Amino acid sequence: MAKDIDELLKGVFGSGRGSYTINSKTAEQYKNDAKRIDEGLDILSKQQEDLNKRLQSQLEELKKMSGDLDMGEIQKEVDRDFGISGQKTETTAKAQSAKDPRPEAQRFSDLLPALTDEIIGQDDFLKKLVIAFKRPFVTGWDSPKGVRNAILVYGRANTGRHTALRIITKKMAELDLLPEGEAQVMDLALYPGQSEEKLFLQDIYQALLPGGVVIFDHYESCHPAFLQQLGELICTGKIHLASRYVMQKGHLVDAGTALATQTVGAIYANGSYLVIVSEKGREGLAGAFGAKVVDALGDHCQTGVLQQEDLEKIGGIRYEKLAKKCEKQLDFTLKAPEEMAKHFASQYSPKAGVGDILRYEEDCFQALAQYKLEKEAPKQEVVLSVADGRLYAVLDGAKTDVLSLLPSSYRGELDAVKAEMDKIVGLTEIKQYILSLEDNYKVQEMRRAQGLKVGSVSMHMIFTGNPGTGKTTIARLVSKYLKAIGVLSGGQLVEVTRADLVGKYVGHTAPLTTQVIKSAIGGVLFIDEAYSLYRGHDDSFGMEAIDTLVKGMEDNRDDLIVILAGYTKEMEVFLTANSGLRSRFPNIIEFPDYTGEELEKIAEINASSKGYRLSDEAKEALLDYFSVIQAMENQDSGNGRLARNVIESAILAQAKRIVREPNAPLDLLEKQDFDLFE
Repeated sequence: MAKDIDELLKGVFGSGRGSYTINSKTAEQYKNDAKRIDEGLDILSKQQEDLNKRLQSQLEELKKMSGDLDMGEIQKEVDRDFGISGQKTETTAKAQSAKDPRPEAQRFSDLLPALTDEIIGQDDFLKKLVIAFKRPFVTGWDSPKGVRNAILVYGRANTGRHTALRIITKKMAELDLLPEGEAQVMDLALYPGQSEEKLFLQDIYQALLPGGVVIFDHYESCHPAFLQQLGELICTGKIHLASRYVMQKGHLVDAGTALATQTVGAIYANGSYLVIVSEKGREGLAGAFGAKVVDALGDHCQTGVLQQEDLEKIGGIRYEKLAKKCEKQLDFTLKAPEEMAKHFASQYSPKAGVGDILRYEEDCFQALAQYKLEKEAPKQEVVLSVADGRLYAVLDGAKTDVLSLLPSSYRGELDAVKAEMDKIVGLTEIKQYILSLEDNYKVQEMRRAQGLKVGSVSMHMIFTGNPGTGKTTIARLVSKYLKAIGVLSGGQLVEVTRADLVGKYVGHTAPLTTQVIKSAIGGVLFIDEAYSLYRGHDDSFGMEAIDTLVKGMEDNRDDLIVILAGYTKEMEVFLTANSGLRSRFPNIIEFPDYTGEELEKIAEINASSKGYRLSDEAKEALLDYFSVIQAMENQDSGNGRLARNVIESAILAQAKRIVREPNAPLDLLEKQDFDLFE
């Protein structure tokens, strides 16, 4: 401005001879004033810029803090008052145009190639998934605060469902189609009870804030009340909150009875994609959410079963990755025939999917790494071959089974269970059946290794027989044994009776039974006196428990074994309670009564565990006694319990005798200590 003042003075008064000459002091004053004005304008401009930034920051924070306020109107008012939106919108539009000038719907042509490059053998599924994400850009959606699209993605585990969603989210963000490139994942299994309501609402609020992709896993394990709220979100785009909530530092907090302004009354979808991922299709979804929610879903995308050609392509890719990793980290150059792709593909199983191929790749690398460490092996060429479904490598001139290089697996638990089983008197056929489960498991693993179809065998069992025949003892060993051989992930034994499954009022039984089933997943659920659940069709509570049990067995058939125990005749009647009950228990095992000889051995073992031994006369007397009792075929004899009770009574009688005979051995039970036939 000071320069402008000079020009102004010259223009007004002139600068030639004879013209009016302004006082030099006055001119200098004008220049100083102008300079101060320039400086003041610079300060004001900077303050305006800082103010605009603060207002924009506060506006973004307000967007996060409010669920009810119309943020669009607030944005417009701020724009009108401070003039920041037009400038920002223009800048953003230019930036987006610079990144990708194509219309939004046309950018989706880049998605399918990005997906098919990563995921093999799921072309139909991937096409449908791209359509599902493109749909709202073609048809539009109701409101910026509503649901952009609700999608069901289902199919077997490890078929690429989550990988596809991860890739498509990242790619859409790169194409300016989503605000961020990472999907928000909510594991609904973390909210099994009503007590997790606040946690559920806080988590879903945070997941929806970005307005991108929200994935919901394991809805089967979620509390029904939360599924109802999720269904409301899918159908209406928001969840109405029954309690008063406020925002504190970006988090949803229950206001309780405190005085609060600007409370949040609803949680909005904020233009998010809502994706439910499950192994079940629409029928399973309808059972949990209802038909209305199924109808509200915009798309249903199912992964397919991988064909042998696809598996071999995947196997080839994984072998190449193994070879590169060995080259880089071990200095081993792998040389192998073309059949390596087929060999890796043979590791696939329908239950674990491609995950088994990935695990096999890692096992092979760890085995070769173990050889490298132990032998301090130098850089070398390793020739691989396949024989009888196993991978071999020529190392130090010898052909070696690659997986045999891995440290031997721990067998202490399995050996301990077998030793415990050997100590059990009698039950020879039953023990042989239990041990045969390991043989079947090994054979199925061998079939899987050779690329043959693997069949899962139902291991649900019914133990029938009189009291004291070892049903509970064997059930406990079964849970330990199946865990030791790798069939079960947990191995815990949950023992229950009717009282633990049947509720005290209408609507209580199903949740109670469901909770028991959940606690047993990964192990064995043992229901003693199971026949007591069925007291005729008029027993609605018992029938509800049975129906819930059957459903729970079906839903968790891959990681739960149910064993029912009870008297033989009563269990036959029990199996008629539900039409699907008998078919789910192919293994009905009858526990015979013990013989006199077996009960005498049990008595000896029981006495030894308490620090006592039996005299020869006592053993003969017990053998005669047990033989007579068992010959009566009385189901109330007690069997093993009878032997235990006899020993405990003898210990008390021996104590009285020792008082009278101080010099008698303290650990010896004599014939006279047993009150048998009197």
